[in-house]
Amino acid sequence: MRKNSTRASRLLDSGGLWELSLKLLGARACTMGELRAKLRLKAAAAQDVETTIARLKSCGYLDDRRFAESFTAARLENQGLGKRRVIQDLRKHRIAPALAETTVQKTYETVDEVGLIESYIRRKFHRSGVGALFAHEKDLASAYRRLLRAGFGGGNIIRVLKRFAANPDLVDQFEEEPQNEGDG
Repeated sequence: MRKNSTRASRLLDSGGLWELSLKLLGARACTMGELRAKLRLKAAAAQDVETTIARLKSCGYLDDRRFAESFTAARLENQGLGKRRVIQDLRKHRIAPALAETTVQKTYETVDEVGLIESYIRRKFHRSGVGALFAHEKDLASAYRRLLRAGFGGGNIIRVLKRFAANPDLVDQFEEEPQNEGDG
């Protein structure tokens, strides 16, 4: 049997937290909230965590605004996701809600959501052919839910699905959401 090591022996001082934070940031970009949570688990003293975070910020290694901007741009360009989904993902990464909102609004200000939805449909539903896929009510409902999860506005989803549906009248039964800033 292995000898049980105590938690106190694994706790890190300020220097150890600095090394750990550099290792974590070298492996993957982190937000202040994510890094703070990881460091708190290893810190011998709580004030060492805040000191380390402040030092990382002053050196330019940790910047939530830069993280949010690159994350948002990557989600738009690589995955073609809607505003709501990107905001939700940023919040999961512990980005401040106001920063998440402003970053996403800035990145998506020139994006045509209808075009983005059409592109998403062509990319994600290409296997069975769009016409065949949207021939039945259950398939339209499934596509509608999937597009909502991808962060698109309900009104724009309905407009696009009407164009792709074999029977556009089936789309009329979906409940339109109130127009939000994400709907174009």
